[in-house]
Amino acid sequence: MIFLYAGCAAAQEEEKKQEEKAENAKEAPPEPRVFENKGRVSVNGKTVSYRVIAGETYLKDDKGEPVASIFSTTYLADGYSDPRQRPVAFIFNGGPGSASLWLHMGMFGPKRVVLPDHGDDGAAPFNVTANTQSILDVADMVFIDPVGTGWSKTLGETKTDDYWGVKQDAASVREFIRRWLIEHKRWNSPKYLIGESYGTTRSGALLDALEGGWNDIAMNGVVLISSVLNFSLDATDNGNDVGYIGIMPSYAAAAWYHEKVDRAKWDGDFDRFLKEARAFATDEYMPALLKGQLLAPEAHDAVVDKLAGFIGLTPSYIDRSNMRVPLFRFMRELLRDKGVTIGRFDARFTGVEPDGVSEFPEDDPSGYGIDGAYTAAMLDYYTRDLGVDITDRYVTLGGVTEWNWDADEGGGDNSYVNVAPWIERAMRQNKDLRVLSANGYYDMATPFFGTEMTLAQPGFDRSRLKIAYYPAGHMMYLHQPSFEKLAADVRAFISGE
Repeated sequence: MIFLYAGCAAAQEEEKKQEEKAENAKEAPPEPRVFENKGRVSVNGKTVSYRVIAGETYLKDDKGEPVASIFSTTYLADGYSDPRQRPVAFIFNGGPGSASLWLHMGMFGPKRVVLPDHGDDGAAPFNVTANTQSILDVADMVFIDPVGTGWSKTLGETKTDDYWGVKQDAASVREFIRRWLIEHKRWNSPKYLIGESYGTTRSGALLDALEGGWNDIAMNGVVLISSVLNFSLDATDNGNDVGYIGIMPSYAAAAWYHEKVDRAKWDGDFDRFLKEARAFATDEYMPALLKGQLLAPEAHDAVVDKLAGFIGLTPSYIDRSNMRVPLFRFMRELLRDKGVTIGRFDARFTGVEPDGVSEFPEDDPSGYGIDGAYTAAMLDYYTRDLGVDITDRYVTLGGVTEWNWDADEGGGDNSYVNVAPWIERAMRQNKDLRVLSANGYYDMATPFFGTEMTLAQPGFDRSRLKIAYYPAGHMMYLHQPSFEKLAADVRAFISGE
């Protein structure tokens, strides 16, 4: 009887183990999906054959359990056996919450979607062609979609809070880079970060995560495309006067483009016009805003009139706005007489408004003017060219709903993220780190002058810093001459020229 009881207990225990095993197997995620292919592209006058790997990388917790999946696309050129002679560029977009399709299909990938310059993209079919300006001739490329973008996601019971934040995002991308270097045996390769928009913020946070401790992953260079490092310098929020200084020259550039200023006053010289706009912003406009009601009436009127001459709005409108015109009001007001609004990402774009009296734009014409083409081109390329067989929803932008902007301990709700000090420190502690900043004159999302003021601070080594400009917007590669110039600038930067 005793043996019978023991046997039953053992059977029950075994049954329990089998149930637990089955439950664990049920909850465990499937193996990462990986798709490989080969390709060839003529780049910069040179034919490059390459291997492409598109797939998932699982990030794991301390117990070795998968907690998140990051989808990436890697391009490895053939014919390079010595990793020391072959740079690798880790490339991502911003948002936060954007997949890397913009830089992938717009700038650096072996195929590119070509759109009408500052015009609406319409509907399919779109023009997708070989990208003869890809940087695959000088570097391997890894396009990264952070958690919550593209096909990247959390796994199991993992909360998105662990990934959706300035530091959390940087930590996960750092771990992806570490795992990629291990898998591909590329620890001794020259390494570059290329980010656009919030991707430049990510680059700053990544430098802190990558180089901020003893387990360094040292970078050779960082390319900041349409950068935003100090958010206070482009935020036209109530009470943040410095934001109006950072964006004012971008307002001026937009007014010049749409012929809302007297170009003859500057003999048609755009560069001279912007030089004077910058000087006015810091030497006259900023002191006037800081003085507020203490500014003498005649001085107030003089600043209002001069500001109107630069940004194309009437003195009365500027006066009624207390000399502070928020971004979305400027977008709506500049061409109100024509019934259109101008773009935030690219002020050259215009969009028809439903009425003539609204305070803010219905939407951003430089956003809805391109999104359909990029999404279609990216997914067509993945499914038809690379054979990616994934039916999950591909998140272009907008899947990230909450973001922790606290970049440092003790930050408050009224503080602005500033990752510039992390880049400064990385440059001080890594003598080989170089920085290229690429800026569009007509970008009002990440204004060029705000970037200039950030990079002018004492901590930056100007001998290892290059600032480049393009007569286009946030995504300057929409403009063919700017696209070609940016490709040449990045190629030269990676080549050390």
